[in-house]
Amino acid sequence: MLVVHGPNLNLLGSREPAVYGKTTLAEIDDRLKRLGEELGLDVRSFQSNHEGALIDRVQEARGTVQALIINAGGFTHTSVALRDAVAAVALPVIEVHLSNLATREKFRHHSYLTPICVGQIVGLGALGYELALRAVAQMKRLKKGPATR
Repeated sequence: MLVVHGPNLNLLGSREPAVYGKTTLAEIDDRLKRLGEELGLDVRSFQSNHEGALIDRVQEARGTVQALIINAGGFTHTSVALRDAVAAVALPVIEVHLSNLATREKFRHHSYLTPICVGQIVGLGALGYELALRAVAQMKRLKKGPATR
């Protein structure tokens, strides 16, 4: 399980707390690691402010993880290259955003990632990551179920 955090998410906790909350990225990653252990998932996290580094890490996930959770930050609205990398790895992907993009500036209303993701969680703050991880665990359990499902 890989969680990818895009640009400026390293500033969580101090960057616009009214919009993004007071939880730090380290706290989010710690919570996800602990929750992953409870759910039987090995959770790895990666953050970068650089588009190419994000693309490289997503490509490295191919064949090494079972699912991807991504908050691409501002690249959500601008990066066709990151979208193409996410599509190329052929993994179940859940897109997460701390704030509700539909209530923000108009340029944030479009996501290049949403059409290639199995789901999107927005506006629930840090809880959105935990919900995404629970969704991945549930999808994994359903996949192991009877062939009639």
